[in-house]
Amino acid sequence: MVNAITAAIGDLVLTFIWMFITSTLGLVTTEILNFLDLQFVSYNGVNYPFIVITTFLIFIIIFTFTAIGNAMGGASFNPTGNASFYAAGLGSDTLFSMALRFPAQALGAVGGAMAIKEVMPPRYSHMIGGPALKVDLHTGAIAEGVLTFVITFLVLFILLKGPRSEFMKTLLMAMSTVAMILAGSAYTGPAMNPILAYGWAYLDNWHNTWDQFYVYWICPFIGSILAAWLFRAVFPPKVAKQKKA
Repeated sequence: MVNAITAAIGDLVLTFIWMFITSTLGLVTTEILNFLDLQFVSYNGVNYPFIVITTFLIFIIIFTFTAIGNAMGGASFNPTGNASFYAAGLGSDTLFSMALRFPAQALGAVGGAMAIKEVMPPRYSHMIGGPALKVDLHTGAIAEGVLTFVITFLVLFILLKGPRSEFMKTLLMAMSTVAMILAGSAYTGPAMNPILAYGWAYLDNWHNTWDQFYVYWICPFIGSILAAWLFRAVFPPKVAKQKKA
């Protein structure tokens, strides 16, 4: 009981900070491009400097928040991550602990979105915000579910079967995240994290709609849990051999 409450408090704090920082990702990337005069550099219509800078910033974010989360006893800012580890038979979460952690993460996301919106200068306010549905409802739901499935499987593989180097693990996760963002940008944003969508949806009074629940909660959870089950089927946990008497 105490451990679950402590984990929920840690999630609330970490998610607040994460939401505040990541909401500025697009703004910071654009400002760096402008500073380096690379905003119009592209090849075949693709702005590669934008991709490289975004990957670098996400690498820093993942590395920093992984360290902070570990220092806080395993705090998390993504409920689908908790669910996938539980479904894969990993981690220490229980259904009870997740029932406490998910609302805490949502509360932290709302607080972070409100805070960054409050302090952001008006001339930059259009550059912050959450994911938005850009296609029809069912297409968006399928896209969000598939993207979350893929990123969940990749993260599990990188963390558990990937390189030993923490630097390489973080780099691979950053590259995977950017790849999924690019793939889903024309569909749902994308979020691949329900509370990322929820925090901004709350400010727009869209948080309690079926569209929000269907696209950004139900399908991502289905995708992450299916990915965890597939990972466990492909890479079953090793069974400890019993010594003969």
